[in-house]
Amino acid sequence: MKKWIVSMKKADFKNIAAKYHIDQVTARLIRNRDVTEDADINMYLNGTLSDLYSPILMKDMEKAADLLLIKIAEQKTIRIIGDYDIDGVMSTYILLTGLKRLGAVVDERIPDRIKDGYGLNDAFVTEAHNDNIDTLLTCDNGIAAYEQIKHAKDLGMTVIVTDHHEVPFDPELMTQIIPPADAVVDPKQASCGYPFKELCGAGIAWKLIQVLFEKSGVPTSEFENLVEFAAIATVGDIVELKSENRIIVKEGLKRLSKTSNPGLNALIRLNNLDPAAIDTYKIGFVIGPCLNASGRLETAQKALSLLISSDDDESLTLASELINLNQSRKDMTEEYAKRAVEIVETTSVKNDRVLVVYLPDCHESLAGIIAGRLRERFNKPSFVLTDSENAVKGSGRSIEEFSMFEEMSKCKDLFIKFGGHPLAAGLSINLENVDVFRKTINDNCVLTDDDLIRKLRLDMVMPLSYISEGLVCDIEKIRPFGKGNEKPLFAQKGVKVIRPIIVGKNGNAVKMTVSDKDSFYIDAIYFGDALSFLDYVKSRDTVSIAYYPSINEYRGRKTLQIIISEYM
Repeated sequence: MKKWIVSMKKADFKNIAAKYHIDQVTARLIRNRDVTEDADINMYLNGTLSDLYSPILMKDMEKAADLLLIKIAEQKTIRIIGDYDIDGVMSTYILLTGLKRLGAVVDERIPDRIKDGYGLNDAFVTEAHNDNIDTLLTCDNGIAAYEQIKHAKDLGMTVIVTDHHEVPFDPELMTQIIPPADAVVDPKQASCGYPFKELCGAGIAWKLIQVLFEKSGVPTSEFENLVEFAAIATVGDIVELKSENRIIVKEGLKRLSKTSNPGLNALIRLNNLDPAAIDTYKIGFVIGPCLNASGRLETAQKALSLLISSDDDESLTLASELINLNQSRKDMTEEYAKRAVEIVETTSVKNDRVLVVYLPDCHESLAGIIAGRLRERFNKPSFVLTDSENAVKGSGRSIEEFSMFEEMSKCKDLFIKFGGHPLAAGLSINLENVDVFRKTINDNCVLTDDDLIRKLRLDMVMPLSYISEGLVCDIEKIRPFGKGNEKPLFAQKGVKVIRPIIVGKNGNAVKMTVSDKDSFYIDAIYFGDALSFLDYVKSRDTVSIAYYPSINEYRGRKTLQIIISEYM
């Protein structure tokens, strides 16, 4: 059971609606997403690529671009150091494509998750030096690689960092630890005045290419055509879809529907996706996992090769391999998620407020996904630990009420290494400390029973009779949906369910008509546990529902309907 919470944020909705020619419901939705200033509302509703902030407002951005242009002119060798996740792959692709367009002598290295670990490492620095590389350019990593960058500088290399992660902090000196690179582009630097701090790594790489192209006289259209790759990374890296990120994704989706990239076209085609209907959900749950799968189970080089490929047959082969890898990843995830749930439900772990589950033979790249499954099932902060080459490694996923990084900091002496954010973290730990960690983090835990109750956050209570085709179209203006710009959710109580029937080849949907106390009738559909839904609604005269209004189009005929997401 979830606790339903209706947002009660205040504003002059009538005035906002009149000023921006939107419905008052849409005005409320925008306010609920904390968009309040006139300029921000206008950007939210009408923003285009031309409304994005100038990249040169970012600290060291122009310096990085000027350095690269000198290296390109001198035909110095440049090596991009990326990362093995979707953001790292897209960042690498954007930089590689942009630099090659300018005639750079450039190659790339993407670390192997198991063998190399995250980001720039000593082996990469040594390899680059032995390969006579002049300049190292990081993307989606580098801000925490102080020693590795110092080593590269000592060897005489130029180093440029582009990253979006938090800057390491020295608590004794009360200052950020900035790596000794020739240019450091990361808006999280305290000294960076860039107005928006939440770009993903690919967003920053894309903006670097924008500056390089502008300085080199390359047509703006060529830079803008790369936005689809920044959009995929923005969704895949689950950064907040606010401000610039929302525009990047909105514009990227438009271009993705008619992409000219053979690799993406192959991936779209083999996944049986309609290019015109690709949205954030399709990226997050179909395209993204395929691109991430190679970095989890093999090497992310395969995903990059797909994007680089210009041959249709090769693209189809690579896309097929990625899809098969993703299926293997899903099968492995299901197997180990089942084991993790069994451990929680059949051992003393079930009594813990913070779940720590040790799966020694699980592939370490799946730990975070399985931790997320545990969090979703039990609504508790969850860690999944697994054996690695030299230690036990793990990932954690948290609930809003529990700052994972902050709580881990209280027992940091137990870890070999750890890092993360309030809602997600990673760690390595010696085997003998696993049980100690479980006990310590639970002993320190101050989560209450209320904290562990699931919350369903609703935008507003809205009568079914207010739904119209015009309103549905108006609500569509707040797309694309995602983290920080969630799909709207409305509530109505006293709803009568009429003629519910189970439909779908998997029997996981219920179609019905619903009516309210004013005898307003509308079609409805529920996706989920169909039998439980039927049992519930048949035992009551009326129910309360949380829903999203939509338009169902079938054989050219449009009808209003609601999609029920929760009921009680």
